[in-house]
Amino acid sequence: MHVVVAPDSFKGTATAAAVAVAIGDGWLTTRPDDTVTLLPMADGGEGTLDAFAAAVPGSRRMPVTVTGPAGAPVDAEWLALPDGRAVVELAATSGLPLLSTLEPDAAQTTGFGEAIAAALDAGATGLVLGIGGSASTDGGAGLLGALGLGGVGAGGGAGPGSGSGSGSAGPGSLLDGLDGLDDLGDLTTSTLRPLPPLGVTVLTDVTSPLLGPTGAAAVFGPQKGVTPDRVPVHEARLAAWAARFPDVDPTTPGAGAAGGAGFGLLVWGATLARGAGAVAAVLGLPDVVATADVVVTGEGRFDGQSAAGKVASVVCAMAEGRRRMLVAGAIDAPVDDFDAAASLTVIATQTTGEPSDAMADPLRFARIAGQRLAARA
Repeated sequence: MHVVVAPDSFKGTATAAAVAVAIGDGWLTTRPDDTVTLLPMADGGEGTLDAFAAAVPGSRRMPVTVTGPAGAPVDAEWLALPDGRAVVELAATSGLPLLSTLEPDAAQTTGFGEAIAAALDAGATGLVLGIGGSASTDGGAGLLGALGLGGVGAGGGAGPGSGSGSGSAGPGSLLDGLDGLDDLGDLTTSTLRPLPPLGVTVLTDVTSPLLGPTGAAAVFGPQKGVTPDRVPVHEARLAAWAARFPDVDPTTPGAGAAGGAGFGLLVWGATLARGAGAVAAVLGLPDVVATADVVVTGEGRFDGQSAAGKVASVVCAMAEGRRRMLVAGAIDAPVDDFDAAASLTVIATQTTGEPSDAMADPLRFARIAGQRLAARA
């Protein structure tokens, strides 16, 4: 049989590429004569760059040092694709895992913009941007500053985004995250870098608007350290920020993604796309699945949110008519659409008696999951 293994990362424990290898190895242990194709997936968040690197032959990792979410330098990389486009991942440059402590007011997306600028400086003809995993709620101000947003600082001097990519160190700086939005002077988008010829596609699995009860501050602020009493403050600042760009609709689905980085990229002129489906299309997953007998997907936790455009549900839908199987760290929702499913937590409980071992050593149990699913093929 031809088996396609296309999981998401198991966030915080294992990359999509590593999980795919583990499942594939386990499968071949049980059924060594099968053909296994590994196609690790992503939805725009952590692991997006790795998924493209694993799936696109000839892609090259390009190192870059950028301003991290709290202002300290961060060593990151962007991915050069053979067709001239570049993949840049926000999680690797301005992501929550890069913080030692949460910075709900000061964290910003400057480093993400700097990495984008580096790719353009290197001649990228198009951009694929993954914006999951943000550490900030800056409305995309930092990334726009790095891309040349022009303005006048509160003190009347050279303002943020003057084209240097480093912003201003004084009041009203785009390097000050949400704190800096209060004091910004007049802004102009005329100094922003032009879009590359092949355009900018933004991958996100979030459809939230920028503002309101389902927006960036209310829904995603708490995971970045925003306390309930501070949510209205963040909401008001984002509303004032959005008002500076009347031609951009803050209710656009995805504008609230990554703390409003989606909105900032709309200001630049980028196109927002549903993450997992867009990644699948770019990687050619539909064509690969069309040749498969079995399709195995997976994610860290399969729950009620999985059906809302997450990798497992997208791959499952694409694989209709094939045998569909799921590997997940934990399963907390019905799996009726799958022919078979394996929970690493359950396997760990049965194997070692400790369900927590699934998180401590997920690849070990992913291999066992591959073995068990192969036995049911």
